[in-house]
Amino acid sequence: MDEDTHYNKGTDKVEDVVGSHVEDAVTFWAQNISRNKDIMKIGCSLSEVCPNANSVFGNFDLKKIYGGLFSEDKCWYRCKILKIISDEKCLVRYIDYGNTEILNRSDIVEIPLDLQFSSVAKKYRLWGLQIPSGQEVTQFDQGRTFLGSLIFEKEIKMRIKTTNQDGTVIAQAEYGTVDIGEEVAKKGFAEKCKLPSSTNISEEKKTDPGQLVLRNLKGPTPLWGQRSNQSTFSRPKGRLNGRQTLDLKDENDAGNHVPFSKECLAIGDFNLGSNVSLAKIKQDQKLIEENEKLKTEKEVLLKSYKALESKVEQTAQELQQEKATVMDLTKHLKSTLKTHVGTRMKNLAAKIERLKEIRRVNISVRLGNDLSDAIQVLDEERFTTPVSLNELEIIWAEYNLAQEKIKSCQNVNEGNILIARRNEVQQKLCTAVEVFILEVDELPLNKRLETLQDLSTSLEAVYGQASEETNSEEVLKKFYNWKCDKKEEFTSVRSETEVSLQRLVAWFQSTLKAFDLSVEESLTSEDTIDNIDEILEKTESSVCKELEISLIEQGDADKEIILNTYSQVLQKIHSEERLIATVQSKYKNSIEFKKQIIECLNKSPSLDHLLSIKKTLKSLKARLRWKLVEKNNLEESDDHDGSEIEKIKQEITQLRNSVFQEIYREREEYEKLNNLVQKWLPELPLLHPEIGLLKYMNSGGLLTMSLERDLLDAEPMKELSSKRPLVCSEVNGKIILLKGYSVDVDTEASVIQRAAAYHRAWREAKEESGLLPLIFLFLCKSDPMAYLMVPYYPRANLGSIQASMPLTLEEALKVMKGVAQGLHTLHKADIIHGSLHQNNVFALNREQGIVGDFDFTKSVSQRTSVNMMVGDLSLIAPEVKMGKPASPSSDLYAYGCILLWLSVQNQEFETNEDGIPKVDQFRLGDNVKSLLCSLIYCRSSMTAEQVLNAECFLLPKGKSTPNPEKDIKYTQHKEEEELKLENLDKYKEKTRSGEANFD
Repeated sequence: MDEDTHYNKGTDKVEDVVGSHVEDAVTFWAQNISRNKDIMKIGCSLSEVCPNANSVFGNFDLKKIYGGLFSEDKCWYRCKILKIISDEKCLVRYIDYGNTEILNRSDIVEIPLDLQFSSVAKKYRLWGLQIPSGQEVTQFDQGRTFLGSLIFEKEIKMRIKTTNQDGTVIAQAEYGTVDIGEEVAKKGFAEKCKLPSSTNISEEKKTDPGQLVLRNLKGPTPLWGQRSNQSTFSRPKGRLNGRQTLDLKDENDAGNHVPFSKECLAIGDFNLGSNVSLAKIKQDQKLIEENEKLKTEKEVLLKSYKALESKVEQTAQELQQEKATVMDLTKHLKSTLKTHVGTRMKNLAAKIERLKEIRRVNISVRLGNDLSDAIQVLDEERFTTPVSLNELEIIWAEYNLAQEKIKSCQNVNEGNILIARRNEVQQKLCTAVEVFILEVDELPLNKRLETLQDLSTSLEAVYGQASEETNSEEVLKKFYNWKCDKKEEFTSVRSETEVSLQRLVAWFQSTLKAFDLSVEESLTSEDTIDNIDEILEKTESSVCKELEISLIEQGDADKEIILNTYSQVLQKIHSEERLIATVQSKYKNSIEFKKQIIECLNKSPSLDHLLSIKKTLKSLKARLRWKLVEKNNLEESDDHDGSEIEKIKQEITQLRNSVFQEIYREREEYEKLNNLVQKWLPELPLLHPEIGLLKYMNSGGLLTMSLERDLLDAEPMKELSSKRPLVCSEVNGKIILLKGYSVDVDTEASVIQRAAAYHRAWREAKEESGLLPLIFLFLCKSDPMAYLMVPYYPRANLGSIQASMPLTLEEALKVMKGVAQGLHTLHKADIIHGSLHQNNVFALNREQGIVGDFDFTKSVSQRTSVNMMVGDLSLIAPEVKMGKPASPSSDLYAYGCILLWLSVQNQEFETNEDGIPKVDQFRLGDNVKSLLCSLIYCRSSMTAEQVLNAECFLLPKGKSTPNPEKDIKYTQHKEEEELKLENLDKYKEKTRSGEANFD
């Protein structure tokens, strides 16, 4: 049989490969071209994983794949351990390329499971060729170099013939039209295989691998060029003509000279001029391997011996401990047997005593008896809606509708018709209210409500928080079924306990006769004593079972049923409580309605008092104007008397104060009429338009028709009148400002509407609102002007304070908390300020911050279009600059910028490209910095109410640390202000200088 017939048993399989490593003239490693992407992925993965991977702990696993650091290019490749040379060195094979190297243990690391797959490179052997026996080392190296020149990094076509058991692929190699095997044979580096008898093949398999490995490791490897990166087929480089020597001595081979150590035979390079024969090398290698094997076997036996010795000692100790335990147990049993009967009876008696206590305690919770009782109370004494309530609500809704129609009516004739209809419904409502009151008076509402509250309190004390709503009927049905089953089980167990205890008592009674010497009747021990063990066992079992059922925690299913039922019961209780509360509220409203409607019907509202006040006002204003003319005439005359002018000025002041007193009385009357309109008589503005009640109502009580500009001794505030006319005056001893707004027919209504909304927001909390109060709004009869009267706080705005004597951080936080309250008041009323800046925020007494009003002639978008600055920082929010509408968030941005300005004072701001300040550049407290970041950078979810609750505003109450230097400066500043006031001769000069200081 020729060689072709021996190997090729079918059609040849063809693979395209690239050579990566040469072992000898007929054996090499190569990579399949189709795997080049895998090579790239492996290289990238290893470069990421291996530098941070764990070193190998313990013994190496020869079957496992590790990551190895190749010594020449310091890159990581996959490798397997071929042999452990010492504790610190191992022989490895780079499995994706085929070459080998000795690595330090520290250069080998663990790699993850996703890289634990088969090698990319395969080992090939040229088909039909073998290394000639007795080949010299020089020829061996030349043959390997020649084969490397033919296959290394070249695309080769491999025709597969067969595969050996060790994985070596026997194949015919072709490079283009060149048959590589024939070229190697022609050069004499290999010879054709002889007859492939089983003996020869067997011998070849035995001898060839060692020889090939030896020659592969010892001979020089081809020069593979410099490696710059992990290209498609880049690979670890072999060593070139280097000479690696390791001086190791074999401890188990004393006296025998070994020409080459095992390490040298495994990896070192031969000097090409060496005369050492291959047979001698093989003999030395065999001796070393046998020594290594014997040494390993000795170490294994020694370890086994030590392990067995340790195990014997441990077993002896355990046996000794077990023996001592058995002896102690025996002693204990001997001592307990003497008192066994007494101990058993004592334990049984203790359990029975515990059972008595449990039976005395109410276990209704476990069986849900309290829930059953609650359901019974809810069902039997359930409160239902009064019959008259439905009728009352229908008529009440009809009455409210009639009132709304009257309120929206603008025609007097139509209004009279609506009023007549309303009065008819009103009579019906009075009758329904009377019936409802009588019916409710007969109901025990308070008693039922008290019962429900007690029931709810007792259940909540036992069960705690109720769960979500559930299906009522299904839950209650499930509860009743569960309760019946539990009750039946509990009754059965209790009955069994009763029977077993009765048997035990009967046994004791019968046993008395056996031990009573006076009893002549003869009783055998079999009749009385023999069955005591059975009786005791049964009794103990029954008692323990009842204790277990009584004491064991309820299961999740039981708890779920009870809690769902409790939730349903609580819902029914709360539902009935709400119904009672509704009836009581309706009852209270009905009583109030009955009382007020009787007063309203019996006594129609009188406008005489209001008209009388208006008449008085008219007279006072005429006298005031006359006195003003008289004063002016005297001042213009050449020979005016100073005392007479002073007397007229005092009369003018008294008249002006009287006018304002009457105006305040007029406002009180308007407020009373407003309440009547809101509750009972919406027709008043329609029937009496002459009193101007509707204008008062639409302005939220801010507008007055009785005040005029010429009645006030106003002094122009030129330094503050850059945007609108501002004048200063004195009313009842307090300094006020009049802000003038130019209005026409259209803007007049808008000004009144915006000012009224602001005024209503302030009126909800007044001094606690954090807003500047509006005193009056009035229209000028001679000019198209609207005047707004507000308090005057000289030099109290932040701009003036920071320019003269800046606030401390503690003072600034107090002030800005008040400002946050003001924004919260506005935003809660759906008002956007849109004009918050340092001159529109006031710090009263350097601690109470309030938000000033805004220009009521402008809309929100018009107010935010003005570019307001604080220092070099724009107060316009970035989104508003981009064209988005103003929002509460944009107010908070301006607030945050002002707070930052106060916190850092005169420091310069750094801003980003959007003009947003960089908070991190300043050294601020963590709480303040956190709030500023939220206000300036993350305002989308921030509200003024959340700002109020910020940690920097929640400082503990108490005395702040005194600052003497600060107090001295403040005192000096105050004294300077007072000195200026003393030097001013007249009130006009005071207001003009802006230094007057009034509360």
